[in-house]
Amino acid sequence: MIIAKHMSPHIFLMIRRLLYCLILIHCCHILSAQSFDEYRRRAQENFQSYKQKQLSEFQAYRAQKNAEMEAYIRKVWKEMPERAPKPKPQIKDEDIQPVVVPDDIDRTPKDNPIIPDEIIEEPTPQPAPEPVAPIEEVPVKTEKWFSFSIYGTPCKVRFDTSTKPLLKSSNEDAIADMWHDLCSGEYDNLYYDCLALRKNYNLCDWAYVKMTEALATKAYGPSKKKEAIVLQSIILLQSGYKLVMGRAEDSSIHMLLAADGDMYGYPYYDIKGEHFYLLDGSQVNRMFFMTELPDNLRKMRLAIVNENNFASKQSKSRSLSSVKYADARATVSCNENLIAFYNEYPESFVNNDSKTRWRFYAQAPLSQEAQSTLYPSLRKAILGKNKLQAANILLNFVQTAFVYEYDDMVWGRDRAFFPDESLYYPYCDCEDRAILFSRLVRDILGLKVVLVYYPGHLATAVHFEEDINGDYLSVREKKYVICDPTIIGAGAPVGITMTGMDNGKAVVIEL
Repeated sequence: MIIAKHMSPHIFLMIRRLLYCLILIHCCHILSAQSFDEYRRRAQENFQSYKQKQLSEFQAYRAQKNAEMEAYIRKVWKEMPERAPKPKPQIKDEDIQPVVVPDDIDRTPKDNPIIPDEIIEEPTPQPAPEPVAPIEEVPVKTEKWFSFSIYGTPCKVRFDTSTKPLLKSSNEDAIADMWHDLCSGEYDNLYYDCLALRKNYNLCDWAYVKMTEALATKAYGPSKKKEAIVLQSIILLQSGYKLVMGRAEDSSIHMLLAADGDMYGYPYYDIKGEHFYLLDGSQVNRMFFMTELPDNLRKMRLAIVNENNFASKQSKSRSLSSVKYADARATVSCNENLIAFYNEYPESFVNNDSKTRWRFYAQAPLSQEAQSTLYPSLRKAILGKNKLQAANILLNFVQTAFVYEYDDMVWGRDRAFFPDESLYYPYCDCEDRAILFSRLVRDILGLKVVLVYYPGHLATAVHFEEDINGDYLSVREKKYVICDPTIIGAGAPVGITMTGMDNGKAVVIEL
């Protein structure tokens, strides 16, 4: 090398060594890269193998459970005695008229303990129904979507209605054959999509039942009612809901669903000690039922603890204002799709106790649409106030911003409102006001509330963080001060019970 002639042997040796090291490092890098690529390839192959094994195990487990259900359906159905629709428990107390309080009422109530006659505990929340076996999405080359809607909300699922199964008859084997066809794996994406809709729209169990009804009814049309009932039943069974199918003397097919409470106005049948409700309300003389079901199916939950995210259809605006507090005013609107859903919601009780029904309404959240038009104004009205002052403002708002009227005069029957309904309809009564006020206090003030039932009347009581004077109850060693949203006129402050109440018969309903 020409350059090497001008270098010292020492420098030349160093350069040779450096070049050797660089070549060695480069060769090692190539070998290392090849080793890493090989390792990655093997790892991916192992993962795919594991994934396929897991999927195969899931599919085998699902196939086993579907085969077991098919066997249950094929067993000879048995006749069960029909039970008439469960009558609504009648409250014999007469409605108490709202009390009009003059402006000069004594607004410094003294401490007055009330010993409740009964405390109705809040029930333990039940887990949501889930598929007995996991339902995985199945990749397909061509997807055919089926569209339908529920309460103005668009929905779509992967379901090819051109090849949908049909019944050959109404007997057990024919229904089991349809189950077999719909559980062959070809329709797994249908069940997957239904569960995805339940999650995406945050549907409660009753909304999910109505969704599957809308899907099945549109898919099969009015001429195939039997197939529609079977399809809906299969979707709900695949989703983990406890139900049975029945066949009437006229060969019509019906679905009966188990619920975690009493659904009034619906016929029911007692099957192995559990009530199964006939949701279509059919009047049939004789009915034959499936009598076997998997052990891990769950009852439909009647409580609504989260907002159903139906598409928005804004109602006409309505102005509401407090008589005493000028800043407590708002122009509100509601989602009419949600109101339509509430209008069809089944009135429910627990343990055949009519006093438990109000909890179903009070536990439901106020919709985001209603909150967005009401809560900013109310929060502004209580800005800088302590909890007692703020509670008095909210209490007077509910007492004076709404028009009182008896349910019998408006609806021809007793009917409780969800919080949104009190904002939507022009009239409300004591139970509706108590339910709405309890929602406002929990959401805006973050305080605990109980409902207080007197014969013929419903009020609320609030647990304040500081000691507040007035009529109060002791619940779980905590002081709950009476707040009655039905005292009208100028309204009455926190701590005053409406006149005419029998404190010895007060019943606390925990929320």
